[in-house]
Amino acid sequence: MLAEIGLAALGLAFGAAIYALIAAVIGARRHSERVILSGRNASLLTFPLLLIASSALLAALLTQQYQISYVWQVSDPNTPLFYRITALWGSQQGSLLFWCLLMSLFTFVATLINWRRNRPLMPYFIAYCMATLAFFIGLVVFLENPFARFWITPDLPVDAPVPALAFIPPDALRPDPLALAQSARGLNPLLRHFGMIIHPPMLYLGFVGFVIPFAFAMSALASGDLTTNWIKAARRWTLIAWLFLSLGLLLGGRWAYDVLGWGGYWGWDPVENAAFIPWLIGTAFLHSVMIQEKRGMLKVWNMVLVIFTFSAVIFGTFATRSGLVESVHSFAQSEIGVPMFAFWGGMTIISVALILWRWNTGKLRDEHGFAGIISRESLFVLNNVVFVALALAIFWGSFGAPILSELVMNTDITLGAAYFNAVTAPLFVALYLLMGIAPLSAWGATSARRLGRALIVPVALTALTLLIVFVIGTRDGGALFGYGVVIFAGFVALYETYRGAAARRKTTREPLARAVLALFGRNRRRYGGFIVHLGITVIGIGVIGSTLFQMETQRTLAVGDSVELGGYTLRYDGMEVGQVADDNRIMDIARVTILRGGAEVAQLRPRHDFYPQATGMNQMNIAGAHSTLENDVYVLLASWDETGAVATFKLYVNPLINLVWWGGIILILGTIISVAPSEPLPARLRDSSAIRAGAAA
Repeated sequence: MLAEIGLAALGLAFGAAIYALIAAVIGARRHSERVILSGRNASLLTFPLLLIASSALLAALLTQQYQISYVWQVSDPNTPLFYRITALWGSQQGSLLFWCLLMSLFTFVATLINWRRNRPLMPYFIAYCMATLAFFIGLVVFLENPFARFWITPDLPVDAPVPALAFIPPDALRPDPLALAQSARGLNPLLRHFGMIIHPPMLYLGFVGFVIPFAFAMSALASGDLTTNWIKAARRWTLIAWLFLSLGLLLGGRWAYDVLGWGGYWGWDPVENAAFIPWLIGTAFLHSVMIQEKRGMLKVWNMVLVIFTFSAVIFGTFATRSGLVESVHSFAQSEIGVPMFAFWGGMTIISVALILWRWNTGKLRDEHGFAGIISRESLFVLNNVVFVALALAIFWGSFGAPILSELVMNTDITLGAAYFNAVTAPLFVALYLLMGIAPLSAWGATSARRLGRALIVPVALTALTLLIVFVIGTRDGGALFGYGVVIFAGFVALYETYRGAAARRKTTREPLARAVLALFGRNRRRYGGFIVHLGITVIGIGVIGSTLFQMETQRTLAVGDSVELGGYTLRYDGMEVGQVADDNRIMDIARVTILRGGAEVAQLRPRHDFYPQATGMNQMNIAGAHSTLENDVYVLLASWDETGAVATFKLYVNPLINLVWWGGIILILGTIISVAPSEPLPARLRDSSAIRAGAAA
C-alpha cells in the first residue's frame, strides 16, 4: 500500500508541475489572470503531493518494507532508527525524491511570499521553477523510482536475480519477506556519521535554493521587468542558499576529517569541487549584485553570474550521479546522466538566448560607468574576476582535463592536490587582499590618498600581529605572508565595524556595545557581511596552520610502548578485539593515552569498524582526536595482530585546524544576521502604524 500511495503522489505531482508550467506561460502571454492563478495553484500543489510521496517512503523505511527495492538497498533489520530516517536520502533514488521535495518547498514558500510583492515576475518565475521540478520528478518516476518492488514472475529463471519493478507484472508473486530481510544490504558504512547525515540535506538545500534567484532573473528577462525588482526578490533567497551550501561544505569537510582517515578535511575530490564551484560563483553574484543596486551597473554580468551558478548546480548534480567522476561521495553510474546533461545544456542555452535578446533591445544597458580603478565597484569587479577564475581553474582540474584527455587521447589524466594548491593559492591571496581593500573604498570616484588613510590602522594592526607571531616562533616566510594577507582582511572587518559604532556613539552618546548592536539592527546586510568576512579570515588562518605545519608519523608499538610527535607522546595501552555493537558491526578498539610534558591530557580510543553484512565498502577506521584551539592530536589505528599485543598507529598533529570549524560557525552567524530583516514589521503594517501615529498627532 505504501508503494501505491507513493507512486500515485509522484504521478500527480509530475502532472501538476507540467500543468503549472504550461498554464503560467500561457497565462503570461495572454495576460489571463485566471490561467496564471490556475498555474500558481497547481505549482503550490506539488509540495503536499511530494510530501506524501516522501512520507510514504519514510514509512516504508521505518516499517522495514524490504520488498521495496530502495528499502532493501539502504537498511537492514539491524539499522538503528536514526539511520532509518536519514536513509531517505542515503542513495540515488531517495536523494532525488528528497531533492524534488525541497525544490517544491522552496517554490511553495517563495511563491506565497512574493505573489503580491513581485506580481509581474511571478508567472515566469513559476514556469522556470516548475520546468526544473518537472524534470527531476520525471527522473524519479521513469528512471530512478524509489517505489520499485521485487516481484517473482513465472518466466523468471531460477538463477536470475529478482527484478525490481514499479508496477505489478501479471501473475507475479512476492518474494519471501524473511529472505529479503536477511539479504538486505544496509546503509553504506561511510554514511553512518552525523556529519554525513546532515551534509547531504544542507547541500541539497543550497543547490535547490540557488534555483530561486535563477528563476527570478529569468522571469525578469522573459517579462521585460529589468529593474532591480528581481534582485530584491532574489537577494534573501540567494543568501539562504549560500548559507546552506556553506554549511554543507563545512560538514562535508568535517565528515572527511573524522571518517576517511587521512588526517585532512579537503582533498580536492571532484565531488567536493562540484559543490564548491557553485559556492564560488554564488559568492561572486552576492558581491556583484550590490553594484547594480547601488550604481545601476553590471546588469548583463549579474545575469551571467546567476545563470552560471544555476548551471554549476545542475552540472554538480549531474556529475555526482552520472558516473562522470569516481569518488567516495558520488552515486553509482545510472541512466540519468544523458537526460541530466541535456537538461543542463538546454536550460543554459535558453537562458543565454534570453540575455542576448534583451541586450540587443538595449534594456540591459548600464546606467553609470566605472569612475576609477580603486572605486568600490571596480574592486568588486576584480573580486568577481578572481572568484570566476577560481571556479574555472577548479572545474578544469576536476572535470575539464580528465574528460578532454579521455575523449582526445583515450587516457586517464587526474590532476591531484599539487595542481589545485599551485593554481588556487595566488588566487586566494588576491581574494583576501580585495576582501580587505574593497570595503575601505567608496562608491564612485575615490582618491588614492583617502584609501591610503583608511588602510593605515588595519595595516598597522596586521604588522603588529605578525611581529607577535614571529616572536612566538613562526619563522616560515610563506606562512607569515599568508597569515598577513588573511589577518589584514579580518582587521578591516573589525575596523569598519568599530568606525561605524564610533561615529554613531559621537551623535547618540550611547555605550560602544549598544552602538555596535544598533549598527547591526540598522544595516544587517553590511555588518553581517563583515561577520562573514571575519569567519572566512578565521578559516583562512586554520587552513594555513593545518596545511603548512601538519606533522605526521607512523609507528608499530607493543603494549606499553610510546611514540613522540610535536611535543606530544602517544602510549599504547592495549586493544579490545572483536567487540560487537548493537547494529552487529564488529569493532576492534585500541586504547591509547596522550601525554604532554609528562602529564596525561587525554585517553583516546581509535577503532576499526567492520560490517559483515554490508556489500562493497564494509569497513572504516574511526580516528581518536584530542582537540584544543591550538591543535588536534589525531590518531588512526592502521593495523594490529590477532591478540592486540602489537598495533600500528598513524599519528598526526594538526595545528590550528579547529579554527576551520570555528570560522565556519562565525560565517554562518554572519549570514544569518544578513538574512534577517532589517525592519521588524512588514511594509503594510509599518504604513498603517505611521498613518495612525499621524492621526494621533
